[in-house]
Amino acid sequence: MAGPAAVLGVDVGGTKVALRAEVAVAGSLRAEEVAVGGSGVAEAGGRAGGRTLTWPGDGGADADVAALAAAVAALRAESGLPIAAVGVAMPATPDPAGRVTVWPGRPSWAGLRLDETLRRLFPGSRTAWADDGDLAALAEARHVGAEDVVYLGVGTGVGGGVVLGGRPLPAAGLATPEIGHMVIDLDGPRCDCGRTGCLQAIASGPATLRRARAARGAEVGFAELRDGLRQNVAWAREAVRPGVTALAAAVVSLGELVDPAVVVLGGGFAAGLPGLVGLVERDVARLARPGRPAPAVRAAALGGLSSLHGAVALARTLSGPVTS
Repeated sequence: MAGPAAVLGVDVGGTKVALRAEVAVAGSLRAEEVAVGGSGVAEAGGRAGGRTLTWPGDGGADADVAALAAAVAALRAESGLPIAAVGVAMPATPDPAGRVTVWPGRPSWAGLRLDETLRRLFPGSRTAWADDGDLAALAEARHVGAEDVVYLGVGTGVGGGVVLGGRPLPAAGLATPEIGHMVIDLDGPRCDCGRTGCLQAIASGPATLRRARAARGAEVGFAELRDGLRQNVAWAREAVRPGVTALAAAVVSLGELVDPAVVVLGGGFAAGLPGLVGLVERDVARLARPGRPAPAVRAAALGGLSSLHGAVALARTLSGPVTS
């Protein structure tokens, strides 16, 4: 395949999917982005344009894949360029053969063969997928120029990744760290995984919104929670506090295990709540033990797009001449 071509990053989430194509044209970089799910257009560096779509409500994995195929087709049509390589950030848990074993965010994906699905979606393109938390951690580490970084992504669930010595923690053949399923409170709420007290069950966006509804006695959407927190309303503070404490406990525990230079807090939910990183940082300082300084806590430099940028980076490692 000769001539200009694109590399595509795909960040798959429980409520949305983001696609970003980066194209080298006459020495410049053109970026186009499509967000599947949510509202508005996500932008990166002011160079992105796109559209929004929603996951089908109850159509199952086949309907999800069809919606993704339509978004990809639209992106192809807009760019007019072939896609040389595709990197996919995936939160689902796969088996060694690449079949989804469980994904609470989209339960109907259980049994889906990721490799086969990607080949159908992107014929003629090199494709690879990796854990979304691992890719986000790598993207953030490279962005800030740090060798040892832990990333926590708070959204529909809680994901994360660890980079040590500039490389993602899971060595070949080892399982990806499931930071969201660290047990923080044995008497805590039930997690989607079936266990009680996981970090995800306490600090995720849905968990926080459930507490907000209980504290307010009425339905609460994300925008209302954000505004309530900004205005220092009591029910909003009450809803956010357990998640902040759980995230701080996770940061301190991870600091004891891997001693990162920095812990990056990202994900769409965390990125949208004013002051959340500062609250976590304050609790981390309170929980640190004498003689063992806790790692610094920073907001994700890439905002809610860390996994997406990691997916693009993965695609770039695959790019090159492709025969069709």
